Amino acid sequence: MAHVHADASFVPLGIAVLTVSDTRGYDRDGSGDLLSERLTEAGHALVERRIVPDDVYRIRAAVSQWVVRDDIQVILVNGGTGFTPRDTTPEALLPLFDKAVEGYGELFRHLSLASIGTSTIQSRAVGGVANRTLIFAMPGSPKACATAWDGILAEQLDARTRPCNFVAMVLPEAPTCAPREGQATPDHGQGAHA
Repeated sequence: MAHVHADASFVPLGIAVLTVSDTRGYDRDGSGDLLSERLTEAGHALVERRIVPDDVYRIRAAVSQWVVRDDIQVILVNGGTGFTPRDTTPEALLPLFDKAVEGYGELFRHLSLASIGTSTIQSRAVGGVANRTLIFAMPGSPKACATAWDGILAEQLDARTRPCNFVAMVLPEAPTCAPREGQATPDHGQGAHA
């Protein structure tokens, strides 16, 4: 079970929020609002926020612009993860990933099971790393965004979380996770159960 290490310091990250929707503007973007509020309340910086239509190339273009920026370490994408013909967020993101974070989607669906039952299998939440930038996509409802942030991302984007978190991977100067018993060097979240 993850826990906060008392001797570690919080390290703020630069985070971008992308809402994928054909119908929402900033005045009706409850999911983008929720993610922006949660990340700033946690102590991270909201570097940029955008809304793009459900279009694989526009999604990919926005994310591609962000993964090359030094001030953005994490990209949170909400919307477009279902099964309608316009839901193309996973198709837009998967080709960009250098490595997938399979556990993110698995854990998201596990947490969602308690509130939406077997409908959780219709979520195609995905996560990955591109150019040392973390990318996490989640469904577009505020409740789903709260599940992703509160149940997964708040801890994994906190350098104090042990036994591992993603901060040392995206910020090489950040403190690394403490080694596990019998382990000579930290694994930086690259195999906590290896």
